[in-house]
Amino acid sequence: MTSRLRIAVCLSDNRPDPWVQGLRAALPEAEVEAWVPGSDMAFDHAVVWAPPQRLLDEQPGLRGLFNIGAGVDALLRLKLPPQTRIVRLDDAGMSVQMAEYVCHALIRHFREFDAYEADTRAGRWSYRIPRKRRDFPVGVMGLGVLGERVARAVAQFDFPVNGWSRSAKAVDGLRCFAGTEAFDDFLGASRVLVNLLPLTAETRGILNRETLSKLNGGRPGGYLINVARGPHLVEDDLVPLLDSGRLDGATLDVFQVEPLPPGHAFWRHPKITVTPHGSARTERDESIAQIAGKIRALEKGEPIAGVVDLERGY
Repeated sequence: MTSRLRIAVCLSDNRPDPWVQGLRAALPEAEVEAWVPGSDMAFDHAVVWAPPQRLLDEQPGLRGLFNIGAGVDALLRLKLPPQTRIVRLDDAGMSVQMAEYVCHALIRHFREFDAYEADTRAGRWSYRIPRKRRDFPVGVMGLGVLGERVARAVAQFDFPVNGWSRSAKAVDGLRCFAGTEAFDDFLGASRVLVNLLPLTAETRGILNRETLSKLNGGRPGGYLINVARGPHLVEDDLVPLLDSGRLDGATLDVFQVEPLPPGHAFWRHPKITVTPHGSARTERDESIAQIAGKIRALEKGEPIAGVVDLERGY
């Protein structure tokens, strides 16, 4: 690798300076600069989050586009130079955060802590009959790095765990379902649904009135935890399912429009818990080390993990 290697940093909602400084330290042999529209510098790789099309138009020689988050759906909407590869992070500290978040949401619902909290605010000393874990099978949609970590964490609390993925997978301790032909069976076998799917044309709107009504064998009592992408959920379908009693509740970390608009029904619905897209944050130092290692490998012609299949969308 020569000192002529050039790396751009283009982050739509993050300050680029810490990333620039970190990449310079991790790749002293490279020139690293924050991208400025109209720059006459030709870059080899770019470290990005939701970059504008202008970056790709002005940098037709980019070989690698390194995304600092788990989801790459924003990049797939761009027109890429033919040789540009999108590379996603393998983990970068996100999987343990996601497992924490999902387990917290699940246990809060299962142990009825919301009801206890309401009673406490009202000054009531209450008692509730303990529920049985076997009656709350958890279905995890998406068994990638994050999904598998979440499923294993949930299983540690002795909940039955189902997993669903596009292609067949085998994970110890999980009952695994695969493909569209097994999707309804997966939903019916799950009472709590955790969405960790990538956002693609096939998965957009996958959480809707029809699919969510199939949870828990079609009986009332289902619960939704969405930590993937807002467009997975048909938002207009959720409130009627909650109000009718078909679903018991939902914990939502992602939304069609972010930040969630002030007048949105989700803010005030008593059965919905809203968090501001914070279920798992990229850890910068770990991400920088991972990106630097992948850039070095690419420059040596070595294979790397995380290259996105543009047709599949992940």
